[in-house]
Amino acid sequence: MKPLIFLFMIRKATRNDAKEIAEIYNYYVVNSIATFAQESISETEMLLNIENAILWYVYVEEYAILGYAYASKWKQRSAYKFTVESSVYLKPNTFNKGIGTQLYTKLFQNLKSLKIHAIIGGMSLPNKASQALHEKFGFKKVAHFKEVGYKFNKWIDVGYWELLLS
Repeated sequence: MKPLIFLFMIRKATRNDAKEIAEIYNYYVVNSIATFAQESISETEMLLNIENAILWYVYVEEYAILGYAYASKWKQRSAYKFTVESSVYLKPNTFNKGIGTQLYTKLFQNLKSLKIHAIIGGMSLPNKASQALHEKFGFKKVAHFKEVGYKFNKWIDVGYWELLLS
């Protein structure tokens, strides 16, 4: 019996990916504290997010998007032009398969080529999986804010991790 071979690729997100990406994101809106959004977003809203990102990659396996990672502006002021915020989201039931690692590897390689100096990763706490992924790449915790988010009738802490690329 031949082993199953899954074809996968990591590529830049396109406008045609907005619906699948929104579906992944909306799972977290409804079911977790990974995002503080409290209402699902539309395909159109997600398309705007994709178009406004500095870089956005999707992980595709067997023609389905299983995850995505992107970098967006950290702040609007021009002095921050070499700093971005990164995010990664995976389709439920795809954890512990290395997808997040592969997405971040691709994203960070390309951020280096854009002369990005610092990457900020923010996360609601506790979030062991996200913390482990960021620390795997060398991110260091630089801030912890107590009870700054409120979702699902509870206060939530937020932490920030930073990675200097150069």
